[in-house]
Amino acid sequence: MGFDTLEAMSLIARDKNIDMDLVVETVEAGLLAAARKKYGYIDNLSFKFDHGEGELTMISLRTVVEKVVDRYTEISLEEALGLDPEAEIDDQMEIFIDPVEEFGRNAIASAKQILIQRIREAERDRIYDEYIIRVGQLTSGSVQQVDKGNVIVNLGRAEAILPVREQISREKYRQGDRVRAIILDVQKSMRGPQIILSRVSTDFIMRLFGLEVPEIFEKIIEVRAIAREPGDRTKLAVYSADERIDPVGACVGIKGVRVQSIVRELNNERIDIVAYTSSPEVFVTRSLAPAKVVNIDVSEDERMMTVAVEDDKLSLAIGKQGQNARLASRLTGWKINIMSESDYNEMKRREAEMMVPIGKLDGIGDVLEERLVEADLNTIQDLADCPLDDLLEVEGIGGKTAERLIAKAQDYMTEFLENLRAEEEARIAAEAAEAEEKAAKLAEEEASELESGDNSDESEETDEAVGKDE
Repeated sequence: MGFDTLEAMSLIARDKNIDMDLVVETVEAGLLAAARKKYGYIDNLSFKFDHGEGELTMISLRTVVEKVVDRYTEISLEEALGLDPEAEIDDQMEIFIDPVEEFGRNAIASAKQILIQRIREAERDRIYDEYIIRVGQLTSGSVQQVDKGNVIVNLGRAEAILPVREQISREKYRQGDRVRAIILDVQKSMRGPQIILSRVSTDFIMRLFGLEVPEIFEKIIEVRAIAREPGDRTKLAVYSADERIDPVGACVGIKGVRVQSIVRELNNERIDIVAYTSSPEVFVTRSLAPAKVVNIDVSEDERMMTVAVEDDKLSLAIGKQGQNARLASRLTGWKINIMSESDYNEMKRREAEMMVPIGKLDGIGDVLEERLVEADLNTIQDLADCPLDDLLEVEGIGGKTAERLIAKAQDYMTEFLENLRAEEEARIAAEAAEAEEKAAKLAEEEASELESGDNSDESEETDEAVGKDE
């Protein structure tokens, strides 16, 4: 094989962006396949490739013998002497073979098929290796086709798929449209690597802000949390350790130019940017903006907050179909119970009514009451919920006394709550009876009015008849 062969192989290597050595190995594999088909034995065959001369030489190692039995593995002494005057019996000689003359065009065709197959495999591996390290990064391409809602995107050297589940709702794609998305995953398959894109991932939002806001790209500003309902609304919590930088203002940009660029990319999806803080109460308050929080109660054990907002801002805080409250909860990691200021005040009033001073429990004198209050056990409810070990720390209270006090407090609260429940049931029953009585009275009045109307009609008909008779 001469220089033309080298040039052809070099062209293939450059065009397909694969290593020249792989092309050479593939050609060798094709020629060995042809040799195996003809000889049935290829252990004595090898190749030598000269990069400078562009020569790929096939070498057959043969044993010098008196009489040749297998011409593919042996050479006669007479023929060997013609090649090397110093040849002797049992010597190993390298015989150079021209593949085209030895195997014909079929060998070249076989080598070509193997080369094509290997190139495809190498190209698939190259694409996989190129994109697997880009998972989580932005990419863009043009819509090649839409198949059952799935969008096939041409990325240049590779094709990717934007599945229906990874598309923003209400977006429509046509052939030739430009698409920007994040590389969600790269999977190997029989047809080659499958690159999966996403426009609904929270990482997509992260990368877009990194693209539009240099401070995020340079890690001067950190994105601490993202909550998103694709196509509708996104909440973003940002933070900067540099007190001189306003993280929210930097993300919004002058006259909102930075965030508006992202909003347009997301098909007018609403974006709320809040400043992150390590204080859960402040963070939750900011995440519910623009609604103003009036009061907030925190339950650390349940990781829940009860938030009161101004009466006329309740619907704003909850959002359409609860979206604002839902996103705020996901952004902060806290369960959020939102109520109006009026309902909150009513709840607190009822809670205050349920609080029974510790002194009302039988068996507690003034001295013990004072000690319990000093231990922050102000109500019978506090005592009923108090762990035994904590109560034992109160001066003058031993094990038996502590158990007796807690048991009495729990019994008291059980009876107290049953009475409250009975009163509430009685109140509800009374209200229901009152409502039923009002409904019955209203029905009676309507029936009376209807009967009065019928009598009036009959009177009019009688008057008309009398008029006719006259």
